[in-house]
Amino acid sequence: MTPYTLLSRPDHRALLHAMPKVVALAALITLGAKIQVPFWPVPMTMHTLAVLSIAILAGPRLAAGAVATYLAAGAAGLPVFSGSPARGIGLAYMVGPTGGYLLGYLLAAALTGWLAIGGGTMRRILAMLAGMGVIYAIGAAWLCRFVPAADVWAVGIFPFLMGDLLKIGLAAGLATLWTRGRA
Repeated sequence: MTPYTLLSRPDHRALLHAMPKVVALAALITLGAKIQVPFWPVPMTMHTLAVLSIAILAGPRLAAGAVATYLAAGAAGLPVFSGSPARGIGLAYMVGPTGGYLLGYLLAAALTGWLAIGGGTMRRILAMLAGMGVIYAIGAAWLCRFVPAADVWAVGIFPFLMGDLLKIGLAAGLATLWTRGRA
């Protein structure tokens, strides 16, 4: 059974089979959140590397499930987000400056995973670029609540572009090695 069809069956066994994978992938996203370079108002983390890598390797359903689980854990007050618990926890954290980026991860995981289905390295890269566009668009729109709109590019997108492009290249390389190793 491929990861893309894992949850397409309506039976409960498929869901139970997927649960440990989803939880493990959510833990990887948490690890990515904890590896960070301090920036203000949004820290640079390895979230994007984790989310996009999971999306191209596990597919849209598992990736979206993992991000949803990660967000649910954070909403429940577990210190899964970058800078938590020091910068806050739970819903209070999620409605802060990084809230749009967090929501963007969920949508980007599904979109990236869907666009990457059956593709090679170039298709994966393009899928991740599309996912990154979603993250930036939603994150920047939300960030406008906290910084002047004229400054959003300078504080919410530009400082992260080069790092995110490097993370996409790293994710594409890791995915290629992973798929070759499994063949």
